[in-house]
Amino acid sequence: MPPDSIPAPALDSLTTPLAWSDAGGAILGCNAAFSRWLGVSARRLPGWPLAGLDAGDGRLAAALARTTMDESLRLRRTRLRYADGEERFADLWLSRLDDGGWLLEVHPVDEFPGDDPALLLPSALSASLKGLAHELRNPLAGVKGAAQLLARRLDHGNAGNGDSRELVGLIGSEVDRLTALLDQLLTPAPPRAHAALNIHAVLERVLRLAESEAGWAVRLVRDYDPSLPEFAGDADRLMQAVWNLVRNAIEAGATQVTLRTRAEHSVRIADIAHAIALRLEIGDDGRGVPEELAEQLFLPLVSGRAEGSGLGLALAQQVAREHRGSLAYRSRPGHTVFTLLLPMSIEPEAAPE
Repeated sequence: MPPDSIPAPALDSLTTPLAWSDAGGAILGCNAAFSRWLGVSARRLPGWPLAGLDAGDGRLAAALARTTMDESLRLRRTRLRYADGEERFADLWLSRLDDGGWLLEVHPVDEFPGDDPALLLPSALSASLKGLAHELRNPLAGVKGAAQLLARRLDHGNAGNGDSRELVGLIGSEVDRLTALLDQLLTPAPPRAHAALNIHAVLERVLRLAESEAGWAVRLVRDYDPSLPEFAGDADRLMQAVWNLVRNAIEAGATQVTLRTRAEHSVRIADIAHAIALRLEIGDDGRGVPEELAEQLFLPLVSGRAEGSGLGLALAQQVAREHRGSLAYRSRPGHTVFTLLLPMSIEPEAAPE
């Protein structure tokens, strides 16, 4: 049945973005979810070529050229954009209609992340990572012991050597930090019970850290929705996840980082419907995500910086999963946005099994 023959209210009640075209590929219409997702009025789309929405490598146009009447094609991680608007990332289903036109079904990456690459690590690689972590703990313990011995010698020696004591203390604290990261690889912390929290209080803690570390070089912008209610979550874990994202932005050369909060209604996350969710966006004007890392960015030990640990994004994604949410991103040089989408459960929850 052509979508045009279905009453508009029925199509607009769907949370999945849909657009459809005639046999020549010209868009005939879309539902409200598609219009909201793409950020363009539904009145402007009719007549626009469906292939013209492709902002990436032309895969959508190629799929339109080869899709037969009885075939449906799935295009993963496709970039779409209307005119000069902002790029959107999505998995697409493309199907032929009885009249020769096309139906485009969109699963936004922000809302339907699909296969989690962190869950697709081969078991051999996972075992290798744990083996590497075990091997690293021994030399770290040696460094920590040497630092403690040096600190004791300083205490019994030159009492006025404050700079040396500070450096020795820094060695010890950095060893502790690396050991804690390795512990997270080897034995992830058990999930904790969720309690009511104010997301803006969590973000303010993150911004205080950012101001102390790079406030002189980075403009930190708050774009909060003050009407957001409290919801159940783990404030400390969320703070760590957001701080990882903000710190990555700073280390990517950003001069401005924006934290934006909004409520999103009738949301699907991992194909589960939620009445309301928090949409938290961390945007920056830094260098962007290197193209060669796009498909593996959330894997442990993957980093675009030689000095990076490669654990920050993997841990942030783990926190999103702990809250039954998702973490996704879109990026180009000068404009990167990480989106954390979290169901807003009002009642405190027990720790997940």
